[in-house]
Amino acid sequence: MTKTMTKAALLASTVASAALVSVPALAQDEAGAARSQDVITVTARRREETIQDVPMSVTAFSGDALQDMGAVDITAVAEVSPNVTLEVSRGTNSTLSAFIRGVGQQDPVAGFESGVGMYVDDVYLNRPQAAVLDIYNVERVEVLRGPQGTLYGRNTIGGAIKYVTERLDPDNPTLDARVNFGSHGQFDQIVSGSVPIADRVRVGGAIANLTRDGFGENIYLGEDNYNKDVLGYRLSMEMEPTDNIFVRLSYDRVEDESNPRGGHRLIPGAISGAPVLDDVHDTRAGLNVTDQYVEAEGYSLMAEWHINENWTVRNILANREDRSDTPIDFDNLPSGDLDVPAIYENEQFSEEFQVHYSGERLNGVMGYYYLDANAGTVFDVMLENTGAAIGVPGLTAQTFGDVDTKTWSVFANFTYDMTDTLSLTLGGRYTEDERTSRVLRRTYAGGFSEFFDGSGVAIATTSDFEGTNSWDDFSPTATLAWQPNDQHNVYFTYSQGFKGGGFDPRGQTSAAPDLNGDGTVGSDDIYNFMAFDPEEVDSFELGWRYENGRYRHALAVFQMDYTDIQVPGSVGVDTNGDGINDTFTGVTTNAGAATIRGVEYEGNVDIAYDMFTGGDTLSLNWAVGLLDGEYDEFVNAFGVDVSDQVQIQNTPDTTASATLAYYTPFADGDLNMSTTVSHRGDSSQFEFPFPMLDQGAYTLWNASAVWQSSDGHWELGVHGRNLTDEEYKVSGYDFVNNTTFAPELGLEGTLVAYYGPPRTFTATVAYRY
Repeated sequence: MTKTMTKAALLASTVASAALVSVPALAQDEAGAARSQDVITVTARRREETIQDVPMSVTAFSGDALQDMGAVDITAVAEVSPNVTLEVSRGTNSTLSAFIRGVGQQDPVAGFESGVGMYVDDVYLNRPQAAVLDIYNVERVEVLRGPQGTLYGRNTIGGAIKYVTERLDPDNPTLDARVNFGSHGQFDQIVSGSVPIADRVRVGGAIANLTRDGFGENIYLGEDNYNKDVLGYRLSMEMEPTDNIFVRLSYDRVEDESNPRGGHRLIPGAISGAPVLDDVHDTRAGLNVTDQYVEAEGYSLMAEWHINENWTVRNILANREDRSDTPIDFDNLPSGDLDVPAIYENEQFSEEFQVHYSGERLNGVMGYYYLDANAGTVFDVMLENTGAAIGVPGLTAQTFGDVDTKTWSVFANFTYDMTDTLSLTLGGRYTEDERTSRVLRRTYAGGFSEFFDGSGVAIATTSDFEGTNSWDDFSPTATLAWQPNDQHNVYFTYSQGFKGGGFDPRGQTSAAPDLNGDGTVGSDDIYNFMAFDPEEVDSFELGWRYENGRYRHALAVFQMDYTDIQVPGSVGVDTNGDGINDTFTGVTTNAGAATIRGVEYEGNVDIAYDMFTGGDTLSLNWAVGLLDGEYDEFVNAFGVDVSDQVQIQNTPDTTASATLAYYTPFADGDLNMSTTVSHRGDSSQFEFPFPMLDQGAYTLWNASAVWQSSDGHWELGVHGRNLTDEEYKVSGYDFVNNTTFAPELGLEGTLVAYYGPPRTFTATVAYRY
């Protein structure tokens, strides 16, 4: 902890289980009498299994279920999943912050790694930009809770989310045309379809144009705030050259031209006196030196060869690129008190080779994975008022970061049925991880830098760092499962997760202290100041699944030992001793260790049949998560353990949801009506609580009604979300003293929150062929 405590001293001197939770789909025989809950198939263990047979905590949502509940994007999944937080990152429209069971990362800057892995058709998304995936052309979404290091590799220490797109119909042409229109000028057009072009070849695609006016207004720039203007499309070709070979080529692209997302100031401006606005979705943000624009695209080629009844090989080759131009007005005022235009550029190439074995008693997968990725970030921090105070007009602190990642791993996971009721799963993954970082920080006078077409002139270089580090890791897992019959599955699982280390992308080398105590700040001191180590999680989980046809549940109790926790922070720095912070530095340490315990209980029950008419059904779905997380060690700015004063960020102690659904034959079709209540307990935006910024407990109420014609061609739906118009924070910025509200960077005082959507209504008309 020596390095951590000395970094903390710098801070002081510068003054941061499984269930399908959805409207149930019911099956009926020809007479309409027999009913049963759907068999849910998932690929959480890289092979197709019924969810009842999977000894881990996974929640699965079919694409139809997501549409029926009115889900707009991937963040809606968190409303009905226990101990899961999925939010749009602060100041962005499409960057994802994800936490599962208290483990995650909300800083999107290159150099920091996510703690929750996001996968699209088994392709890992290395960066969070453009990861707020819209719901269209989806077969299912799986949420895997707990470390997934063995099967899914690095940066899945909290869990993984799998977004699986629809396969093409091998025999018949298909068409699905859908229009959504609703409040705030919502108007979405979504079309998907496929067609066989030869006996063993078919092509398909989907296009979505998603538009909406703002929930609020930028009253300074006169434009919508929290609006949506997204165009996305996917193309695919599937081929079966022989009976035992399958090939899928896919391409996807998304373009987001939504306006910059301005935040809501929680305190008046310290200099301007600008009052707090009445509407939490309104803003006065004045930064407009660059347009908000996000584009992302990717290719993937999946080939599968069923050699025989026991052996299958699969290869997944993928390449992805994205760019986000994001003007973030931290102070959210017309002046340039604290304005941050940013550019994120990411590219990645990945290769995964799998060998699957399926035998009478032994089943499993082994393989190799390789990732070559680059993440670049450049952003300017305009400190206009600060510059005027110290005689440097247009003072701007620029940060340029470039991170290369090369990682490879080998893995295996096999289950052996020791008896007809008892099975043992053993797995492991060996990873070698290398990071190379360049961090260039310069101070400009006269305005923004050349990256944003500014006229500023560089007057100082405060960091010019290049470094490389590498790590290796072995992540094991072991599960003992007992299935005395088809109704019960009791299991105990140990698993480990690993998240890569790196270099602080905001670190200022000129602020590095003398870490080795030799009286000078040398290259070793700078390297160790910039670097941070990997973090790990050891997880223990006891679970019980039960299913009897009418009722099913998944109950899990877990404990996670979380060590070497990476804690990123940014603090103001006074470079000339005049008492005014004229720049900032990032300080990231492995400052913490935590123990996280919890319980998750999900289930579904068909309450009644044939209540009002023949064939109707009333059912209840629920998901409850209880979490008790505490830091065992957390070194504060004075080198003191303050673990009793900090909290696990972005993680409520209680998450709960309940969906009451009624299905009935109606008007020559089927009518599904549902209402969902989801509750989240108190949560802290950062480790140190700040009551004015943190979100208290709140409850959301959603309702939907969807009718589908008996021939399956037509669908009509209406959805209401956040019916009580609850105001709730999802993210924010804090650059003030949490007691006096004195500014710590900039002079206006930045304490800003971003809010979730207000009450919305959406109507849907769809035609399927």
